[in-house]
Amino acid sequence: MTDLFQEPDDATPLEPEERLGLKQSWITHRSDLNEAEQDNIIKGAAWARARRQRNRDLLTPDFANTLHKRMFGDVWDWAGTYRLTERNIGIEAHRIANDLGMMFDAVRYWVDNKTFPSDEIAVRLHHRLVAIHPFPNGNGRHARMMADLLIERLGGQSFMWGGGGGLHDVGELRAQYIAALRAADNHDISLLLQFARA
Repeated sequence: MTDLFQEPDDATPLEPEERLGLKQSWITHRSDLNEAEQDNIIKGAAWARARRQRNRDLLTPDFANTLHKRMFGDVWDWAGTYRLTERNIGIEAHRIANDLGMMFDAVRYWVDNKTFPSDEIAVRLHHRLVAIHPFPNGNGRHARMMADLLIERLGGQSFMWGGGGGLHDVGELRAQYIAALRAADNHDISLLLQFARA
């Protein structure tokens, strides 16, 4: 069970009390956890896309929280709830609800006023969600799903997130993703836009 909660060096580790939120007793190795989370994410994506035809606004904290719960709720009891502890990335925990609300207001404004091209709006949403880092874990996967749902809603195709670029090494793919996020932190969104479409 030693490798169960082992994360890459640049990942956000779970706090001990968050680790207790694991719902499935059969998960004893990291590969089990990855498999269970991936199965849950597939269900969450199906749920979100089935509701795509409805007029439900995906640019709300309520939808974001529900989506996270749908993506991770079979595995973690804290899915869909904001983190309460500080992380190596993200804003202070007490600011999450307020900053998410402001972010979604901004993104709705960008959509309504066509402030940026559709791809850029969706990628900026992704970047800001990752920067806020609202949940104990799964923030990158959740943010990529939110961006995919938004670009689809705007009439575009979902992103490849580096998956179409021929990279098969997960470590190299992650390194490119992290580098693109860091460039976006420094106000250069171009690498993240390229990575999203690669």
